[in-house]
Amino acid sequence: MIPTIDTRQLRAFAMLAETSSFTQAAKRLHLSQSAVSHSMRALEENLGCLLFDRVGKKVLLTQAGETLLHHAQKILQEMAAARAALEQLGKWGQVRLRIGASTTACEHLLPPVLREIKSSFPKCIINICPGDTLEALEFVRTNRVDLALTLEPHHEEQFEFHPIFSDELCFFVAPQHPWALAQRVARDQIPLQNYILYDKVSYTFRLIEDYFREEEMSLNTVIELGSMEAMKELVKLGLGVGILAPWICRKEMADGSLVALPLGKRKLRRQWGILHWRGRRLSLIEETFLRLCRADTVRLAA
Repeated sequence: MIPTIDTRQLRAFAMLAETSSFTQAAKRLHLSQSAVSHSMRALEENLGCLLFDRVGKKVLLTQAGETLLHHAQKILQEMAAARAALEQLGKWGQVRLRIGASTTACEHLLPPVLREIKSSFPKCIINICPGDTLEALEFVRTNRVDLALTLEPHHEEQFEFHPIFSDELCFFVAPQHPWALAQRVARDQIPLQNYILYDKVSYTFRLIEDYFREEEMSLNTVIELGSMEAMKELVKLGLGVGILAPWICRKEMADGSLVALPLGKRKLRRQWGILHWRGRRLSLIEETFLRLCRADTVRLAA
């Protein structure tokens, strides 16, 4: 293993090279002259070469000393830059916020929250990685994000989950669909419908599948999509029945282009929240993000 150079010795070396005087170097470093002299002898022994020629009271760099100075200046500049960057992190607003969230959450949940974050932390750097619950969990595992806005996962004890709101999944149909006209869902008709469902590898698909398995039903999925917006458009065209959360369809419910109906007597609820590594202390901006999410999503709770 190559021995490292002591940074205090490197700083003293650079100062001695600048002043060409042990007395002046010691004065600027607030050290004794003997301390600087001892430090340089130790550095030369460590490197196995002479760095200075002593000419009376002056010191001149040798060729080896000139080579070291070239690298020392770069190292000390990088160290100064690193310290400045760390000091900036300690100042109000000089922070980053890395979030994992589904595309739907990015469209419907995050905009008002992030607007408040930018207002409170105008110089913060915000990075968002879009991905559903399983992808968001992987983002946290691999340190691509620090927080994930997700559905509550199961059997993930290494993560801490902060609930923010719950929703209920419902049937959504076009206004001309027989269920919409009757304002009710006939249980025996549920397995006979064509369904437009979200991505089969998603957490939501698993929840829906488990729900109807417990109801002793199997849904006929004819279209599977990775976009909630696309699902809504196909349901509007009467191509099938969608299963969605009302907060995703607020606009369509208001203008009458989609009609919501309950899945059955037993509700299918999902819990949303903020997830991060268990035991990890949240920063000020992350605590603020969590608080704002809770405050803003009160309107979405089912």
